[in-house]
Amino acid sequence: MLENVDLSQAITNEEYKKVMKALEVKLGELQRRAWELKIPIILVFEGWHASGMGEDINRFILPLDPRGFDFHTMTRPCYEDRLKPFLLRFWARTPVKGRIGIFDRSWYSRAIIELFGKEKDEKALEKILEEVTYFERQLADDGYLILKFFLHISEKEQKERFKEIKKRDIPLIIDEYEGKNGRELDFIDQYDEYLPVIEKILERTDVPYAPWTIVEANDRNYAVLKIMVTVTHAIETYIEKVTGIPGQQIIKYLDMATINLPVLNGSALEKTDLSKNISVEEYRESKKLYQHRLEALQYELFRQKRSVVIIFEGWDAAGKGGNIRRLVEELNPRLYRVVPVGSPNDTEKAHQYLWRFCDSVPMAGHITVFDRSWYGRVLVERVEGFCTEEEWRRAYREINEFEKILADAGTIILKFWLHIDRETQLERFESRLNEPEKRWKITEDDWRNRKRWDDYKVAADEMLQKTSTTGAPWIVIESRDKRFSRVKVLKTVVETIEKELSV
Repeated sequence: MLENVDLSQAITNEEYKKVMKALEVKLGELQRRAWELKIPIILVFEGWHASGMGEDINRFILPLDPRGFDFHTMTRPCYEDRLKPFLLRFWARTPVKGRIGIFDRSWYSRAIIELFGKEKDEKALEKILEEVTYFERQLADDGYLILKFFLHISEKEQKERFKEIKKRDIPLIIDEYEGKNGRELDFIDQYDEYLPVIEKILERTDVPYAPWTIVEANDRNYAVLKIMVTVTHAIETYIEKVTGIPGQQIIKYLDMATINLPVLNGSALEKTDLSKNISVEEYRESKKLYQHRLEALQYELFRQKRSVVIIFEGWDAAGKGGNIRRLVEELNPRLYRVVPVGSPNDTEKAHQYLWRFCDSVPMAGHITVFDRSWYGRVLVERVEGFCTEEEWRRAYREINEFEKILADAGTIILKFWLHIDRETQLERFESRLNEPEKRWKITEDDWRNRKRWDDYKVAADEMLQKTSTTGAPWIVIESRDKRFSRVKVLKTVVETIEKELSV
């Protein structure tokens, strides 16, 4: 692939100045237009060391309005980043709609350094490239324009530039941790060794929705112009597509991940036996037993550096709050977090919908309990029309991929659907109204949602079918009897963690 790139490409200073002036004006206009249309743009810059990436990026961003882009230099991860799945720190840096996110190095070079590393771990690299395809496709499906550049120079040119850099006493890596013994492994001067790795990555991740552009960078004028022309043309084309067919998608999304599933055999929720119950005495004994086992398990999780995500979904008044309270009652608050999920704010709406959950994903050794979650996309947002049919149908695959990334990083995932019938819900609603200390729990939204019970049941059934996976299965909790519900949740959490930790 790279061996066929013509690195003799060059342009004179006169030609460069002449063309560049027009391009700078055009790029500024397109940036403002993309902002008006709320088009999010991601530009990824990778390349050999000494390929001129810093200078080329600087020349590229000079005509841009600095209020409309974010620049990220991706060096080594911080302590908290290392305790979370690899891609989350990049998710967190994706731009809001209308802005441009510029990555000087990205998930690609970090994957080579952190995951391929000294051990030359091909399996780890292959796994992260699969996750990168999930990441980039989900952003593209949500309207992000993604362009990736690899600045290519010859090995001979690299050696000549290293000599010049050394003569000028310029650091090869700008890293606050760099020191005599602190420099992390990097492919600075291992050109031949890393050439096949780079080629594999480029070939594996060159896709229509996030294409690679190889930039011939022996001549810096030519490199900058190629970047400018490519970005200008891509933004202009994307704007034409967006404005040419307002409010529509050019290609209808086809959910290949679920299209061949069999027709639902009735309703999974209707088959749930809600008559299950336990006595007060059995409840007290079981609750105490499992709470104490869970208390011990949280420290074993910390020792083994395993994180846990526990998701509670279900009908209004099904008992999510009461279950969560009993679940964390005996836990150390330093090692767990409860995240209540409501409607997204304006900043969250301006990102891809999974973005707002990245910060809440637990570090290794910690537990996060979600009271509602990313499943709002295929429940509330679907039923209430807050997203398009294409978006919620696409979300089944996106959620499965997101959870696979968490599970592959060692996260234990438990997902509970708390199920009750309509009559039980009505009784609990009326009970809340009649008890002053509980009236705050009932809102107009609860009554409005109740009127759409059948729509939510269809959505919940489809969600349970399409997002219950080996690594993150759904557990339906019979919740007419609150005591039975709480003990089943505690027992399931404890036994699942014990199995995962082999204790």
